Amino acid sequence: MKAEIAKGLLNAVSYPDYRKKVSDLLAQDLSSGNEQTEDLLAYSKLNETRMNRLDKTIVVPDEIATSLKSLKHNYTWLVLAEGWCGDAAQIVPVLFKMASVTDKIDLKIVFRDENDDLMNVFLTNGARAIPKVIILDNEHNEFKSVWGPRPEGAANLIKSYKAQYGVVDQTAKTELQLWYLHDKGLSMMNELVSIMIHSEELIHQKI
Repeated sequence: MKAEIAKGLLNAVSYPDYRKKVSDLLAQDLSSGNEQTEDLLAYSKLNETRMNRLDKTIVVPDEIATSLKSLKHNYTWLVLAEGWCGDAAQIVPVLFKMASVTDKIDLKIVFRDENDDLMNVFLTNGARAIPKVIILDNEHNEFKSVWGPRPEGAANLIKSYKAQYGVVDQTAKTELQLWYLHDKGLSMMNELVSIMIHSEELIHQKI
């Protein structure tokens, strides 16, 4: 795992650079990733609009910001994402806002299809689901935890829909995006803060 994470860190970019690369590809009518289809291009264009909106509207609540500022150790959030991924479009801008309120978190992003080795370490039930947030303790050069690809509420929505209808179709995807719209990033913020607090506790136990 250490070798794959180290390689991923070398390939990682900042959030502004991630956005720029996705935008530059879209200007050429291309999506990020290995596969090029009309559907993926359409999703990427829609996601560009979503991310632009989230960059302007997402707010980190005071209690979340306080928890993040109170972290005693330095961390990297290494995120696997792609421009065509609807979940990544809803989540990565929120991660950027969270990391922006504290000097304890360095947000880095890698493109999934350019980092197969890293992705294969963090599969979800055998699938290459994204986004994945790999949480690293910088001071001890250690992997601490992983989050993703969806907040629990969003994951349960899709699980229930698939159990009822046997497929994740366009209706399910629309319901998922509405869930994100109403949630405003709060579920994932709370889940990640809980993980960070637990990581701090584990570090203190070792000291």
